[in-house]
Amino acid sequence: MDKTININLGGILFQIDEEAFRILRDYLQAINNRFGNVQGGHETIEDIESRIAEIFQSKKGLAGVITRENVEAMISIIGKPEDFDHGESETAAPVYTSQKRRMHRNPDDFIISGVCGGIGAYLNTDPVLFRILFVVSAMFGIGLFVYVVLWIALPVARTDSQKREMSGGSYHSSTNQNNHYDNTQMTGAPQYSAGYKSSSRIGNAINEIFMAIGRVFYIVLRIFLIIIGVVFVLTGFLSILSFIMIFVFKFPGVFSIDSSGINLINFTDFLNYIVNPASVPWITILSSIAFILPMLALIYWGVKMIFWFKARDGVISLIALVVWVMSIAGLAVIGFNEGISFAKTTKTSIETVLSNSPDTLYIRSDNKIADLKFEKDFALPHDEYSVYINDEKKELYIRSYLTVDRSDNKSTRIEVRKRSAGRTEMEAIKKTEGLIYNYSIKGDTLHVDEYFTSPSGRKWSADNVGINLYIPTGTILKFEKDPRILLHSSFRNESDEYLESSWESGNSLWVMTDDGLEPAAENSVKHK
Repeated sequence: MDKTININLGGILFQIDEEAFRILRDYLQAINNRFGNVQGGHETIEDIESRIAEIFQSKKGLAGVITRENVEAMISIIGKPEDFDHGESETAAPVYTSQKRRMHRNPDDFIISGVCGGIGAYLNTDPVLFRILFVVSAMFGIGLFVYVVLWIALPVARTDSQKREMSGGSYHSSTNQNNHYDNTQMTGAPQYSAGYKSSSRIGNAINEIFMAIGRVFYIVLRIFLIIIGVVFVLTGFLSILSFIMIFVFKFPGVFSIDSSGINLINFTDFLNYIVNPASVPWITILSSIAFILPMLALIYWGVKMIFWFKARDGVISLIALVVWVMSIAGLAVIGFNEGISFAKTTKTSIETVLSNSPDTLYIRSDNKIADLKFEKDFALPHDEYSVYINDEKKELYIRSYLTVDRSDNKSTRIEVRKRSAGRTEMEAIKKTEGLIYNYSIKGDTLHVDEYFTSPSGRKWSADNVGINLYIPTGTILKFEKDPRILLHSSFRNESDEYLESSWESGNSLWVMTDDGLEPAAENSVKHK
């Protein structure tokens, strides 16, 4: 335990630790050197010691031990000896003059934030003139912008030293003066003790008007901030709750594939088949930090807006920012290393032309998704891309697609397209060739699978397999069942753009017209 020393300041006994005592001793010695040999200097030194005793009492109380932080805080309030000017009166309170003058916001004379009060103290002018100037210029759209900029840029003159910098030698430190700025006292009456005195009755009346306007503005601002704060808190809370429900508890609810067309609850399991399994925990942790930290900050800012409190959160905020940036950087590094595997994307296609185009083409599903055994699934909106995960066999089953377009001639063509990604183009081509998808043509029947797979043990590489079917005008398509499982919910137009289609549930009979596929009547089919 550090050694403590008993000292007497202004007739009051204090306990102070050894390090703080050395700093205080040097400070008092400098004060003595500054004022000891000037007229009235001893009284000035006594006043300063009394002021130090009052500060120590307010900070620690008689039962506490004065620490280095208390001494340094006291020095920041009273100021350093080199900033003091010699008092000319033997009985007057000490007068301090800053060597440098700087503009601050004045906490002793404010309507909204103390900008005009600070400018008035700095220029030793009644701030009502600047308030009128800002109101007039605000009508032209300039004053409000300049005021907000000054509000952000100018610091608050909280300590005696800062107030001396703001008002120069005209600032008088008083033992009864409140040296702590409280940003919640927005409706307090202005004080004219920071370097000038308002002697104009008109000026005082105008100030009162501005104070009344300031009170109204403050009330409106508080209501607005409370509303924004509530929105921030709800947004952050619900976002974190949704994140936890989806990725931790895997609770489907409104996030299920049935209700919103997108399924995220198994995304973390799907990651094991995309990236190196050793990277999955890091991606999960870093992604959680990258998402949750901003939401927590949003909640904290919202609470501050609602309750309008001030906290020493600079260090915590800085640490949180550093952690968030590091998590983003970590995700970027992992994403870059894993993303190399998707550097090149290649498509391959195999086309088959039927020698005799049937009037009615039957489409039958051989391997169906309904017959699959899988534990988890992952789907994008509208079910356009669905992945079914079998953890037991370590296999992925991916939904294939079927598009139907009008042939530009009288022939029927079947084009099978495969797509994969790889580090190089050659690697991507080899991956497309390895995709397992079965289809066949037997007479007037096209047999297709509703899904395809990749070789066991191979990572997912943005794989996609589909059949483009081109049939002449007048050809009838007869599906074994509801065609939506194959046709999904979209089709491609001539510009190769995907458009919403109107595949009707339960309608398995369609005819190709000049305008595209349309529902056909049952009696139009020529039965085999």
